[in-house]
This record gives sequence, structure tokens and C-alpha cells, in this order.
Amino acid sequence: MVARLLNVLRAVLPGLVVMVVAPLVFATGMQPEAPLVMLYEADGEASMNVKNTDVVPSLLYSTIENIPEDQENLVILTPPVTRVEPGETQLVRFIREGGDPSKVQRLKRVIFEGIPQKLDVEGRAVVGVNVRQNLPLIIHPKGLELNSEPWKLLKWSIQDGKLAVVNDSAYVVRMAQKIELKPSGGMVSLSRTYVLPGETLKVMLGPQAVHSTSVMIVPVTIYGFAVESYSAPIVNAASL
Repeated sequence: MVARLLNVLRAVLPGLVVMVVAPLVFATGMQPEAPLVMLYEADGEASMNVKNTDVVPSLLYSTIENIPEDQENLVILTPPVTRVEPGETQLVRFIREGGDPSKVQRLKRVIFEGIPQKLDVEGRAVVGVNVRQNLPLIIHPKGLELNSEPWKLLKWSIQDGKLAVVNDSAYVVRMAQKIELKPSGGMVSLSRTYVLPGETLKVMLGPQAVHSTSVMIVPVTIYGFAVESYSAPIVNAASL
């Protein structure tokens, strides 16, 4: 899966220097091979290798979590629970099932939780401290072209003293919550790090910030990489 992601990145972002936001190297425990699960509806399923980097056997619990804005169950995974020996890798499959075919990208979360087996002083098995990894899962509709820079499709405006960002595209847009306003240099924070297709997010501005003409954001690609800051103009709400 990592090779596929890297090949896509090389194709759509040639020569771009990127910084990993969700690093591939995690703390000791269950280590996913990539920072995101991308499920193409054209394929019907996706997979992720998870390695037990601990020195003892662990139980791997894998679950899919709906985000508050999208509670429809669309994906099942297998196996939900399995024992993974030290240094071994478990393949987890994600199968698209339920609901109508998607017309826009859908966002879910994947939880990988490792519960290691420990021994007490008398050599008896006890449950160790569990380590959780929380990754995004994006469902990509059949027939929708990949867009390596979906943040460029966002529309920004100031309405009633609030900064509004509209995502009328078919793509999930991820970015850092902090947004810099220009030319004032003030900072505001969105309520979360993603804007779903068809959504509008708003944040209250101070008296000086309402005269801002542009925003500076730090976008995140669907593969979990932050790119260089991107400047977008603030346009009049009437022109949206």
C-alpha cells in the first residue's frame, strides 16, 4: 500500500517537498504501514498491513468509527480481533458494503488498538497498556478523478463578521485548524481539521480581521502529508 501511495504522490506532486503530518513511525505497539486508508469504490475494498513492533504478543482490535457528520455505516473490516506475534504483520481488509454508491468522497476513522500480553513477577499473563492509532479512512467514488490539491477548490468569504469557507467540491479537504489572515496577520481556528463536500464552516472574526483580503492555510493531502502554505483570496459573499 505504501508503494502505491508513493507512486501516486510522485505522479501528481512531482518535485514537491512534503512533510509527514501523520508519521509512518509510531510508538512501540501496533504500527500501521501508512497514515491513511484509501478505499476506492471501483476496487470495492482496500487493505492495510499492521505490524506488532512490541517484544510480546498483542491482541489487535480494529474498528471503524463514523465521524459526527456522517453516521452511515459503509465499510466493514476483517479481522476485527486477532493475535499478532512480536515482529509479525497482520493484513486488515476494508470492504465497501451498505448504502448507495458514493457521489462524493466520504470520511471515516479507523482505530487500531494493540493490547499486549505481559507477564507478572510470577510469570502469569496479564493485560498490558493498550496503544491506539487513529487514522482517517477516505472512500473515493467510482468515476471521480483524483485531485491532488482539493484545497484550491475552497471558497472563502466574510459574512456578518465571520470567516466562511465553502467546499462545494466532491473532495474531502484536510488542513491545519489554524488560519492566518492577511494583511492583518491575525490567527483564527476552524472547529476541525477537515471540510466535507457540500459543507460550509464559519468562525467569528475580530473587528480588524473583518477587513482581511486573503487567508493563509496549511493544506494536508489525502495521504496525510502537509504541503507548503497556500494563500487563497477572500471574496465577497455575493459572488459565491
